[in-house]
Amino acid sequence: MIRIPFNRPFATGDELDYIRAAIAAPKFSGDGSSTAQCHALLEQSLGVQKALLTTSCTHALEMSALLLDIGPGDEVIVPSFTFPSAANAFVLRGARPVFVDIRADTLNIDESQIERRITARTKAIFLVHYAGVGCEMDTITSVAQRHGIAVVEDNAHGLYGRYRGRYLGTLGQLATLSFHETKNFTCGEGGALLINDATFNQRAEILREKGTDRSRFFRGEVDKYTWVDVGSSYLPSDLLAAFLRAQLEHRDQIQSMRHQIWEVYARELASWAEANSVRLPIVTAECEQSYHMFYVLMPSFESRQALISHLAGFGILAVFHYLPLHLSPMGLRFGGRQSDCLVTEDLADRLLRLPFFTGMSSSEQSQVIEAVGGFRC
Repeated sequence: MIRIPFNRPFATGDELDYIRAAIAAPKFSGDGSSTAQCHALLEQSLGVQKALLTTSCTHALEMSALLLDIGPGDEVIVPSFTFPSAANAFVLRGARPVFVDIRADTLNIDESQIERRITARTKAIFLVHYAGVGCEMDTITSVAQRHGIAVVEDNAHGLYGRYRGRYLGTLGQLATLSFHETKNFTCGEGGALLINDATFNQRAEILREKGTDRSRFFRGEVDKYTWVDVGSSYLPSDLLAAFLRAQLEHRDQIQSMRHQIWEVYARELASWAEANSVRLPIVTAECEQSYHMFYVLMPSFESRQALISHLAGFGILAVFHYLPLHLSPMGLRFGGRQSDCLVTEDLADRLLRLPFFTGMSSSEQSQVIEAVGGFRC
């Protein structure tokens, strides 16, 4: 029986009031009042020039591929240590993912390996700010500019994290966010596309509205709307946006709570980690993390699996994370092979994520720490 889950969704207290207001509004399908308020909250708090809510981070990634005109024969640089949605977004357009290894410290894409994987067919560099710790963006954007290719930030983990004082998600041409229930800010399922290059604005609205200029029609810019481009239905219900609005309005409270939980784990597990050759998360000096997760890197696959079982015996659910994409059945179809990404292969076998959620009580966290502390490698 699970007594302490890996994740538990958190509500601020305003969600139901905002949902009731959305229901009472003349419209609660996509792009209603609550959606507009979420757009404004994201744009103003991040300083990004345009934000568009989507039904998921996956759909925001698919919009990115469409906006960049990714097509058959193109290649996209992708870290092997990420969720399949990242590769799928480009594969769906006929492109080939080119897998790159990660750094051993941050588990982010290894910026030193990117340039040698670029070819004449490379259209974009896709990266993930793992655990909300920023990638080495100065180097990556410099490489991208040198080769005339775009940078897409998957910022599903990193909303309100910073790199050299700049918010993650504002550093590439495009960025994506996730509001899945496991993320810092949630509406159950949802996402957003952040647009940092205004030349994408109008087309992004069209792609998001099934390839039509419907948004322009509602603004009175055209007298009727029609099919003008490819696209799909990427708009979330305004009921979801109403829930999300409450989360974004309480962002400082949520981040403060998560910060405290992360710091307690780091402090209380330090001695245990040192005694058992376990590595705790590393946050580089140039980054301010988003406090999305707390993981431990065990000495071996066997010790990781043993710790999962040990914690389960106390009713505590701890989980591993991504499996190497380059070794997956689909990854192998695109040329992945053993030893392509040695750091990814090693760390994916040893990483364990501890329960971490907004609203986690000090008692729950103490039970996790006590149970972990009783484990010996």
